[in-house]
Amino acid sequence: MIYDASLDELLQRVWDGQRVSQAEALRLYHLPLEELGALADRRRQLLKAGAYDGRGNEIVTYIVDRNVNYTNVCNVYCKFCAFYRVEGDDDAYVISHEEMDKKIEETIALGGTQILMQGGHHPKLSMQWYLDLLSHIKGKFPQINIHGFSPSEFIHFREVFNLPLEEIISQFVKAGLGSIPGGGGEILVDRVRKRIAPLKAMSDDWLSVMEVAHRLGLASTATMMFGHVETVEERIEHLERVRAQQDATKGFTAFIAWTFQAEHTKLRAPTVGSHEYLRMQALSRIYLDNVPNIQSSWVTQGQEIGQIALKYGANDLGSIMIEENVVSQAGTTFRMGVADMQRLIRDLGYEPHQRDNWYRLLN
Repeated sequence: MIYDASLDELLQRVWDGQRVSQAEALRLYHLPLEELGALADRRRQLLKAGAYDGRGNEIVTYIVDRNVNYTNVCNVYCKFCAFYRVEGDDDAYVISHEEMDKKIEETIALGGTQILMQGGHHPKLSMQWYLDLLSHIKGKFPQINIHGFSPSEFIHFREVFNLPLEEIISQFVKAGLGSIPGGGGEILVDRVRKRIAPLKAMSDDWLSVMEVAHRLGLASTATMMFGHVETVEERIEHLERVRAQQDATKGFTAFIAWTFQAEHTKLRAPTVGSHEYLRMQALSRIYLDNVPNIQSSWVTQGQEIGQIALKYGANDLGSIMIEENVVSQAGTTFRMGVADMQRLIRDLGYEPHQRDNWYRLLN
């Protein structure tokens, strides 16, 4: 084997915690999986060393929340989605306040602190409908954080309500919105977005929502759904756009990547397996040097890979997912409770701790 001094220098810089470029990330992508994982674990250690009174390297967190989809009616018809319905479908729905109350009461009974509330792009729900729902939840359950409405939903709201993003988000916050999930990120490259969801928010739109939200003081997450029609270079371009946004506004609390789930969807694309998932998660930890947390996507990968991901750069197992409707419609139905979460974390020698949306420890 020919010695490559430039690669050796790159690996040392990664080990030391220095920033890498897109071209360098592509070189790292082609490393043996175990070597890339070791580098990602090193970056996790460097980034978390000062967290939680200096115990960050010993701690793996999780959250107890519920994924509530307030409607499945949607008019953007994403090819990768098996969840959406049109208004005339027999199983189309819009949630009632009573149904929402029941879901939140069940969540609180299980120790939950948050609802992750997202839905389809319903063409007929008014702004007042959303404000009333938020006000109802916050008034009845003030202890629950509403982590709600992805950027693509806010772009939909901007078009339907004919109002600026800042005004919409500000009114939602006043009504009770606490933070914004990173759903709808897919791949932040318009060539890809035009192929898989041409009626959905494009890359600049998605990022513009996050810019406004962060400026208004809202925390959010960032996501990536990969393994469909994108190239590896486009995955890295996605990471670059997230990192650049974080440099500018510093509002992303975490990054979550998962693989495309194909069953019952219209998108014809080869799916990728757990090795590719671990490879991209590790690369994400290395590249996103300014995002403090990486969540393992056990919901799409299963408990075993979700656990292994904690050695590939992740420091959080995400949510126990009391309810999950979108990914499960595409054929993935993994489930896990708090005891399972704690066991998986302890088995690797870490301390399990429940957290809130802002990664503050609750126990």
